[in-house]
Amino acid sequence: MRGNRQAAGSGEPAVKAMPPMLRRRTSPVGKLALETAYGALATAPIPPADTAADTLSTRDIPMVFASRHGECARSVELQMALAEAAPMSPTAFSLSVHNANAGLFSIARGSQANTIAVAAGQSTVEQAVIEACGLLADGARQVLLVVADAPLPEIFADYADEREEPCGWSWLMRAADQHAALPTLSLQWQPAEPLASTPAAASTDTGGAAAVLRFFLDQGRTALQRQADGRRWHWTRHD
Repeated sequence: MRGNRQAAGSGEPAVKAMPPMLRRRTSPVGKLALETAYGALATAPIPPADTAADTLSTRDIPMVFASRHGECARSVELQMALAEAAPMSPTAFSLSVHNANAGLFSIARGSQANTIAVAAGQSTVEQAVIEACGLLADGARQVLLVVADAPLPEIFADYADEREEPCGWSWLMRAADQHAALPTLSLQWQPAEPLASTPAAASTDTGGAAAVLRFFLDQGRTALQRQADGRRWHWTRHD
């Protein structure tokens, strides 16, 4: 697989490309996702169409949004309001679902492209890549993969099983047989014995989103191995 990349820096992204009315509805983790998604599309060329009638635009690109915890912080706020018999915000409720940011991105861009929202535990990034590769195998010329996550809210901190940090990045992926001067990665996996549950405070493992991003940006590294959810994942760089 090949891909253009876009990663958010420190601080809360401005997401200036999104219309203000929609931007005001985004959460911090949503801003991480959306800023990098806009950035990846803005810097990416559109591959040539097969026929003159087969016109393409970035609005036609299928998308995979991946987040282990998604809008968990927003959900906690709603649950707290419910527990206190306080009014719940209809807007917050509608944006607490896992595909909320994918929906906002589609609405803002007028896109009706296929969109998938993925949450798959510690293997969220890898499973999202598999989803994206499935879309490529099904005929998509390229797929936008958007990954964003943040630590669990404090009330759920005891359930965290890896070191987490705010992180967001996006890849515009193509099949590796498409000739282009882009980074090329492969992903393989094999069964592995599940690891014993380790409290996040004692764990030395960085969450998948940050671990994969650091590997991708470190041009000196050619491989990354991660064990999660009963699988051993092998990332390899070929560029």
